[in-house]
Amino acid sequence: MFSAPRLAFARATSARVVSLAPLASSVRMTVRASSRWANVKKGPEDPILGITVAFNKDTDARKMNLGVGAYRDDNNKPFVLESVRRAEKKIAESNPDHEYAPIVGVAAFNKASAELALGKENPVFKDKRITTVQSLSGTGALRLAAAYLGRFYKDHKVYMPNPTWGNHIPIFKDSGCEIAEYRYYDDKTCGLNLEGMLADIKAAPKGSVMLLHACAHNPTGVDPTLDQWREISKACKERDHFVLFDCAYQGFASGNPEKDVAAVKMFIEEGHNIGLCQSFAKNFGLYGERIGALSFVAKDQAEAEIIESQVKILARPMYSNPPVYGARVVSTILSDAELSALWRKEVKLMADRIITMRASLVEKLKALGSKKDWSHITNQIGMFSYTGLSEQQCDKLINEHHVYLVRNGRISIAGITSKNVDHLAKSIHEVTK
Repeated sequence: MFSAPRLAFARATSARVVSLAPLASSVRMTVRASSRWANVKKGPEDPILGITVAFNKDTDARKMNLGVGAYRDDNNKPFVLESVRRAEKKIAESNPDHEYAPIVGVAAFNKASAELALGKENPVFKDKRITTVQSLSGTGALRLAAAYLGRFYKDHKVYMPNPTWGNHIPIFKDSGCEIAEYRYYDDKTCGLNLEGMLADIKAAPKGSVMLLHACAHNPTGVDPTLDQWREISKACKERDHFVLFDCAYQGFASGNPEKDVAAVKMFIEEGHNIGLCQSFAKNFGLYGERIGALSFVAKDQAEAEIIESQVKILARPMYSNPPVYGARVVSTILSDAELSALWRKEVKLMADRIITMRASLVEKLKALGSKKDWSHITNQIGMFSYTGLSEQQCDKLINEHHVYLVRNGRISIAGITSKNVDHLAKSIHEVTK
């Protein structure tokens, strides 16, 4: 027990502490007001990351996360390719050092990535009129391309499809490029608005930049056919537009790496000197290794060397040089016939699972008696699908059925498995009937 004097002292001290509380709050407000960052407002959360946060808080056993753009196996687990495991073992056994890579990256990787996209026999290699620089995945490739265009081609607008990957716009805006859009998605058919796309390409100022998705368009999953690609190529050629391809899903879309870059090869064959941004996150499962490449096809070897010299100047203060580990993994796989064959089997396995889940979802919706036409889900390709669901329907899926997705109706097919597709079909049927 406290003595009376000590108890009185404690009460007095407590009173003084309490009385200081408003003063402390006032001091904090004053410090905040006088801070050099006082006028900086808190930025909005990334909408897709916000979906994951809400999903993680949900305790319902039926919950589904269809927002994340990363492949999952049929147990909804991350998938590490066996070809990657074997390449890692091979690399470890070679006892590699950890020295800096050159600014342009690992030479073997640059060669392998360009050849994967264009084919080893492509004349651009013989003519030495292509330059390839390793980048920090596809995002880094786009940022380097945007920085190059912002410095040397800034008087020309960069046209993007509407809609496009959410990161495209800030990447190019932050690099000083002026952004415009061309029509792409048809809300009525949940397919390609080719007529509107061609009209916008033809109406754009001569020499504009046209950003095209090479395959598995993100976020719609809607790709042009080869005949439609020819029309797009012709329209771009007539207007002397510079075409920049974003190739994030080679092999992952159809299961055939050559088929998925048919448009890229076609444009080069038809005389376009393109830019090409590649990512090896999805098709090699190397999400966290940040491995990508940026290539420019030039008019000749001298121009290719000039472009490379300027891209190096841009990269140097940005990140100095790229990481070597993932580049070693990819180049090891692509330079080894056995590992390359295994990778092709595995990337087809991933693509086939996505295609199977599309078909299964549509079949189950039909079995439930849905009167809506869901054929666009199987007509679309790649990781994502624009379902055609309204914001209100998406809200119901989230709040009533524990199915988490972007409110524009985009879903990641990779989040669907044989174990949860029934719940998804029933949920979609409930909110659309």
